[in-house]
Amino acid sequence: MPLMMPNADEAPRAGGRAAPRLTGVAGLVAAFRSAATYLAVGAYVAVVGPPGLLFARLFDQPGLLYVLSHGGVGLGLALSGISYRLEGADRLPRGRTAVYCANHTSNIDAPLLFHLLHPRLHMLYKVEFGRMPILGRAAPLAGFVPVERHNPEQSQRAVDAAAALVAGGHSFLVFPEGTRSRTGELLPFKKGGFIMAIKAQVPVVPVAILGGAAAMNKGSRLIRPVRVEVRVGRPIETAGMTFDDRDRLIAQARRQIEDLVAAAPRG
Repeated sequence: MPLMMPNADEAPRAGGRAAPRLTGVAGLVAAFRSAATYLAVGAYVAVVGPPGLLFARLFDQPGLLYVLSHGGVGLGLALSGISYRLEGADRLPRGRTAVYCANHTSNIDAPLLFHLLHPRLHMLYKVEFGRMPILGRAAPLAGFVPVERHNPEQSQRAVDAAAALVAGGHSFLVFPEGTRSRTGELLPFKKGGFIMAIKAQVPVVPVAILGGAAAMNKGSRLIRPVRVEVRVGRPIETAGMTFDDRDRLIAQARRQIEDLVAAAPRG
């Protein structure tokens, strides 16, 4: 489960490029807040995780894991100082199943989008994550689906399993680039998430996250107190679409995300 996570009014970087290194007092403050975040969230997981897992398993209540996860993400955001702005919340398909499709620039993307977009948002996750002692057990119990990126057969089975969950009414967040972009420019999109949406005949919701790389550079554990902006695009209906339409669907979603990233900040 995505547990974790600067309130400075630093504007998000539209291209998602890494921020300059922090030095002096600002660097020390960021380092202290980062350490406090990791320690506090780690303690939170250690304290609430085992009883939460036990309760969820015994009483078949996976929803509790989502409540606990949102609490952990909120704690991490508050301690690290990351603030955020959600633009286009009225476009979120409340009460409907959807596949949310977002760009990917840093490790904070998944926790923040999980926290903002939907109360019970499912995800695909790398099998390595499943080796974590508490979170690795919580993920499949909550309906998250493990995927081996370099194993095409297993990846296809994972997409099929996720598609079945979407058809059963569970919304998913996918990062179609498959990995984090170092430059902020969108990488080629993989088709799995779009196939999931077409199979279930649910809308694809394009989402752009800006400022993620400024909050946490790739390869760094330092969390910077910046403002991250999340922009929601227009849902793309897939009703009546077939697999032959998947490339057109990908192009529509990609175009919207590019436009959302390029749009000038508002207010």
